[in-house]
Amino acid sequence: MILVFDVGNTETTVGLFDGESLRGHWRITTDVSRTPDEIALVIRALLAAEDIDRRAIDRAAIGSVVPSLTGPLAEACEQAVGAKPLIIDARSPLPIQLDVEEPLTVGADRIINTLAASRIYRRDTIVVDLGTATTYDCITKAGVFLGGVIAPGVRTSAETLFRRTSKLPATEIVPPARVIGRRTEECIQSGVVLGSAEAIDGLVRRIKAEWPGEEVPLVVATGGLAAVFQPFCKEFDLVDPHLTLTGLRIAHDLVSAAT
Repeated sequence: MILVFDVGNTETTVGLFDGESLRGHWRITTDVSRTPDEIALVIRALLAAEDIDRRAIDRAAIGSVVPSLTGPLAEACEQAVGAKPLIIDARSPLPIQLDVEEPLTVGADRIINTLAASRIYRRDTIVVDLGTATTYDCITKAGVFLGGVIAPGVRTSAETLFRRTSKLPATEIVPPARVIGRRTEECIQSGVVLGSAEAIDGLVRRIKAEWPGEEVPLVVATGGLAAVFQPFCKEFDLVDPHLTLTGLRIAHDLVSAAT
């Protein structure tokens, strides 16, 4: 089995694959203050809670956008399961071409998402990842990464609103019952959720208008909020909540075969 880690700025998603089947997945807070020993304890606890024998895990992979956590996490993974993880990033020998001006600055999550999309869907694809940032990544069916868009994430925008306004209360980000709110919380939910949905659809339409070639790209949404926004984003063709985890498994297999 293979254990994979998608390290984001706010959350780290952990996945366990048995072959191509996702046997388990967990979300934990990304905390750069944790020591390798503490992280190893968390990993062991997650596996034990699902009655998973950690001795059966023989491979691991990490995709991280938090460099200060990558090393401690790799050390913790070795402690917890005895597998030295592969670090997947822009330097990894993967079958995608980074056709951008500064390829080494492309985040690991964006590379992993576009790799997964190119291998799974095998057509031109826009991957919309709703995390701390909302990213729009463009990959052709030939495996060419064209670049994309990085925008503030939904929760990031909402937290800025709450922090910089004295009279607006922190509000749970859930879909509103109607557009015109009757209470302050409803007004905020309408603005954050529906406003973000319109922004997402608008950017996707603009990307499609610039797309090279005649094929209309598939739009795949992923990330923690993808399912929440699926009913409101008309441009989404499908939601694949575990695309990044699957991409890490695929990347590990490809890199291992190439080395």
